[in-house]
Amino acid sequence: MKLQVPFLQLPILFDAQAMAREVAAVDERWWRGRTERDDGNTALTLITTHGDPDSDELNGPMRPTPALEQCPYLMQALEALGATWGRARLMRLSGQAEVRAHVDINYYWRERMRVHVPIVTTPSVRFQCGEGEVNMAAGECWIFDTWRRHRVLNEGSDTRIHLVADTVGGERFWDLLGQARPPGPRGQDWRPVRVAPVPGRPVALDFEAWNAPAVMSPWELREHIVFLLGEAVADPRMGPIQQALLRFARRWQGLWACHGDGGEGLPRYRRLLDDVTAELEALGAGQIGLKNELGFFQALHAHVLDMALATAAVAGDESRMDRHGVAPAGVHAGAAVVPDRPATPRATQQAGDPLFERPLFILSAPRSGSTLLFETLATAPGLYSPGDESHALIEGVPGLAPSARGYDSNRLLAADATEETARALRERFFHQLRDRDRRPPAGAPVRMLEKTPKNALRVPFLRTVFPGAGFVFLYRDPRQAIGSMIDGWRSGDFAMYPQLPGWEGPTWSFLLTPGWREGRGRPLEEVVARQWASAVGTLLDDLESLPADAWTGIQYTRFLGDPQGEIERLCAWAGLGWDRRLGASLPLSRYTLTPPDAEKWRRHEAGIEAQRAVWMPVAVRAEQLLSRSAG
Repeated sequence: MKLQVPFLQLPILFDAQAMAREVAAVDERWWRGRTERDDGNTALTLITTHGDPDSDELNGPMRPTPALEQCPYLMQALEALGATWGRARLMRLSGQAEVRAHVDINYYWRERMRVHVPIVTTPSVRFQCGEGEVNMAAGECWIFDTWRRHRVLNEGSDTRIHLVADTVGGERFWDLLGQARPPGPRGQDWRPVRVAPVPGRPVALDFEAWNAPAVMSPWELREHIVFLLGEAVADPRMGPIQQALLRFARRWQGLWACHGDGGEGLPRYRRLLDDVTAELEALGAGQIGLKNELGFFQALHAHVLDMALATAAVAGDESRMDRHGVAPAGVHAGAAVVPDRPATPRATQQAGDPLFERPLFILSAPRSGSTLLFETLATAPGLYSPGDESHALIEGVPGLAPSARGYDSNRLLAADATEETARALRERFFHQLRDRDRRPPAGAPVRMLEKTPKNALRVPFLRTVFPGAGFVFLYRDPRQAIGSMIDGWRSGDFAMYPQLPGWEGPTWSFLLTPGWREGRGRPLEEVVARQWASAVGTLLDDLESLPADAWTGIQYTRFLGDPQGEIERLCAWAGLGWDRRLGASLPLSRYTLTPPDAEKWRRHEAGIEAQRAVWMPVAVRAEQLLSRSAG
C-alpha cells in the first residue's frame, strides 16, 4: 500500500524475548528459502492459502499453518493488532545478507499493509524505503510504503528475524494506525501499549476468505486506474491514454450493469480487455514511467488488466470461483493479457497453439549447471522466460503439489494434465513471461524458455500441457553433480520439503524423486545418489519415448569449454536467433555455492564412489543416449 511517508510505527510493543523463545522451539525444517536459494533470506510460513506451509500463493482463503498454532504468543500479538490477516511469515535474514531493492507491484499489495515486528535484530540492520531509513528495534511494530523501492541490509554477523504479516486492516488496527508516528523523536504523548504473553489465553483471529475478484467491479477498476494515472510521470502521450482508460471503464460498467460477475458476460469482458490492451499498446503506454521508477503499463497489467477477470472466468467457467495463483508476488508481477484460447490442449494441438510456439524446457538433475545454461540462453532475441524456476507456478495449481498427492514424488504424467489443470498452468506461465529486457509479451504466440530440475520427472505432463514443446537434456558428470548436491543438502539453502511426512533425516532438499522413502535411515551420500539416479533414469525413460526431433542433449563440460559454439548449436536446433558474443568463460549463476572446480566432488569421493553401483548404470545409459543423439 502507498503511504504518505516511508515508515510508520504503531503505538504497540511486544515481548520480543518471549517471541524469540517460541520461534526457537519451532522445528528448523519449517524454514525454507524464498526461492530455491535466496542468499541468506529464508522464511517460515505462518498464515497462507488453505494453511499449506509449502504454499506461497496470495489468492485464496488464508488459514494458519501448524507452525503458527505452535506459537501462542505470536497469535496473541496478531489478535492484539485487530486486523484481518492475509499471508504471514517469519522472515529470517542471515548476517551480511540483504533483501534486494524492489517494489511490490502485485495486485495483492495495492490495498494491503505489511506489518513488521522485529523479534531478533541488532542496530546493524538497516531498512531502507524511498529516501527513508530506519532500524526497527525488537518488539516494535512498523508498517512501510510498499509502493516505494525498498530493501533491507543486515550488515552485522547476527541473524535477523521479523514477524511479517499482511493485512487490509481492521477496526482496532485502524485505531492504532491513527496514532502511528514516522521515525524520529517521541514526545510525551507517545504511550505505546505493551502486550505481554498470557499463557493459555484463547485467541480468535480473522483471516482473509475473499482476496481477488471473479470479475472486478467497475468501482474497484476505476479506483486502480485513477491511482495509476496520478502516479504516472508527465508525458504528452498521457492525454490519449487517459481518454482510452476512461472509455474502457465506462464500457466495463455497462457490461457490469448487464451481467455482474455472471458467466454469460465473460466473453464480452475478455474482448473488452483485449481491445483496450491493444489500444494502449498502440498509444505507447509501454513507454510511460511511474514516479517510483516502474512502468505504467506494467503496473496497469498487475492491478487491472491481469486481475479484472479471473483465470477460471477466462476459461469459460460460469460459476463464481476464487481466483487462485494468477500471478506470484514480487516486482515482476503483471503481464500482457492472454488472448482467447481453445478449451483443451488437444484442440490447441490441432489448431495451432495460440499462446506458445515450440516452448523449450531445460531438463537436468539438480546441480548440473541448468541455471547457467538457462541464464545464458534466455538472452536470445525473441525468447521469453518466467525469470526463475517455476516451483510455485506449477505446484500452486490445485492438485499438483506433492502434499496433494500423498508426497509420493514430483512425478507428473499425461493423465495429470486435465483440461482445468492445463488451462490454469498455461495462463500462469504466460502471465509471468518476460524477454531479456524484462518486457512482457506484446502478443502471442511466444517462444518460452523454462527450467526447473523437478521437470526432469514431468516430461509426459509437460508434453501434454504444451503441445509442440522441445526439451534440452543437460548432462553433467554424476560425480560432480552428486558432490554439489551433497553440499546443497548440507548448506540448507536448497531445503524443499521441511516437514516431509515419514522422513527423519536432514531436511529434504531438491526434487522429490520416486522411491525416496527407500533412503530413510541411509547415509546422505546414498540418499543423494539414489535421488540423482532416479531423476536421470526417469528422464531417460521419457526422452526415449519422444520423437527424435523433440529433444536434444548438451554436455555441461562442452558448454563450459565452448559456450559460444554450444549456444549457437542449441539456437539453431530450436529455430532461434543469436546476436551476442560470449566470452571464453561465463559469469557465475545465481545459485552458485562456491566457485566452480571440476575436482570439488573429491571432498566427497569416498562416499560417492561407495555408491557407484547406484549411479554408474544410469550414467552409462545417459552417455550412450547422448552419443546416439549427437550421431
